[in-house]
Order: sequence, then C-alpha cells, then structure tokens
Amino acid sequence: MSVLEKSLHRLQVDLFSGHAPYGREHRFVIHDPKRRVIHAPCFADRVLHHAMMNCVGPVLDRALVDSTFACRKGKGAFAAANAVLAGVRRFPWYVRIDICAYFDSIVHEILLRLLRKRLKGRGFFRLVERIFSFHGGATGVGLPIGTLTSQHFANFYLNGLDRFLLEKQKVAWHVRYMDDSIWWCANKAQARETLAAARTWLREELSLQIKGKGCVGRSAHGVGFCGFRMVRSGLRLSRRRCRRYLQGRQRLERAYREDALTSGQLQQGFSAVLAITAGVDAVGWRIAGHHFFQELDV
Repeated sequence: MSVLEKSLHRLQVDLFSGHAPYGREHRFVIHDPKRRVIHAPCFADRVLHHAMMNCVGPVLDRALVDSTFACRKGKGAFAAANAVLAGVRRFPWYVRIDICAYFDSIVHEILLRLLRKRLKGRGFFRLVERIFSFHGGATGVGLPIGTLTSQHFANFYLNGLDRFLLEKQKVAWHVRYMDDSIWWCANKAQARETLAAARTWLREELSLQIKGKGCVGRSAHGVGFCGFRMVRSGLRLSRRRCRRYLQGRQRLERAYREDALTSGQLQQGFSAVLAITAGVDAVGWRIAGHHFFQELDV
C-alpha cells in the first residue's frame, strides 16, 4: 500500500469514527486591502472538504439564482463585473451593499436550517457540525475565511436575499459576488425602498447587518464592484488595481536598474503586472509599459 493509499485509508477510518476532520490549521493575516485572518486547513482536512463539495456543491449551486457569481463554474469576478456593466448601461438607479463582518456573522443554526432544505443525511450534518465546532463553536456564529466549505456555505447563505430582491421586490437587474450585492431600480424612491426592505430582511431572516448606510446612486456616475469600475463607456480599473499596477511596475523597474533582474525576467514580471489590466479598457497603461521597454531596449 502506497503512502497516499495509507493516508486516504486513515482519513476514511477517522471519518467514520468521528475524528475527522481534524481541525488543524495555519492562521495568517493578509491586508488586501483590509485586514483578514485566513485559516488554512491541514492537507487531510482540505482533501475531505473537496470530497464534500464534490458531492454537495452541485446541489447548492442549482439552488442559486443565475445572477450570483462567486464560487461557481463559468462565473467569477470578471463575469460579475460585466454583468454590472450591463446594469449600468440599461438602468438609471442602483443600490450597492455589502455585509458587516460577513463570515464572522453567519449563524450556524440558520445555515444548518437552510442546508437541511436541500440536503439529507445524519452523517453529513454531523460532519458539518464538527467543522463548525472548530470556529465559533462556543457562540454558534462564524465561518473561517480560507476553507472551501466556508466559501460554498457562505455563498449559499445569501441566496434567500437574492430571491427576495428578484421575486418580492421586483428589482430590474441584480448581481451578487459573495456578500457584495448590487441591484437596479427605475427611480431613486424605489431604490431607497428596496434598500430599506433588504436591511430589514437581512436582520430578521439571517441576523446580518448591512455595512454603513448602503449606497444609492445614479448609474450615469459609474459604480465600483469586484475591483473594477464600470461606466457606461466600458470597464475601467479601480483605484486599488491602478495602485497595484503602479507598485508592481515600480518594483520591477527598480530591480532591473539594480541588476537584480535579467531582461527575460523583467519581461516575465511585467507580463504578470499587465495581467491586472486584462479585460478592461486600459490602453493608456499598456502604452506606458511599452514605452518603458523601448527605453530599456529590452
């Protein structure tokens, strides 16, 4: 029996005996752009999480509305940005919200109730409850950022809000990426009404709060979402992405001038930096990069 087979067999035995997942994880902090504590599970737990989501992920995915873009095949942040662009071009007023401390505010009892409407099996729910016990088990609140199960469960948790907006509030257009939601209305009054209704629904149904006052604005002024800025003429870089581009370019320029990079490494590095601008109207940035290479005769 190979090492891999032995490890899988051990995981299987521990799973049926109730000792897996193990809850061992590496915690670290990132600032991109705000401070987040990431929980990276041990390898065995990651294998188990992937096995779980291979089974239940498609079931949860079928429950979601088409305008939800996180953690789904064929979707993603860039597709969400283009959907927002379509809304900006078609409808006059938008409402944009995100949830205050979203992952840390998810109530286990409510999530389990929602999952039981879609999934069955005592063994599966014992496994889910064991995963919950490693994070917020004492309070019954919170999912760790960085685990595959958390991503899918958190994405599913807000499905009710999507349906409330589309089916009850009859919003004209809707896009959600995890806890960032945006929708469009025919006028300012309707936009404010739907924002108030969403705030009440979230508090009463999911025990969640909207961060700040939310945002009601005119599409004509443009809107930021998923690291992009959408205006009616097209897709632009957000200020944060512009800053990342400039910082990456300056770092490469400095390293090359200090002979820390070869010309080939410089080209590879700059290709990675340019990837930040992929899919958006950023001709000016690309021209600047082209002139930089010409000056260095690369």
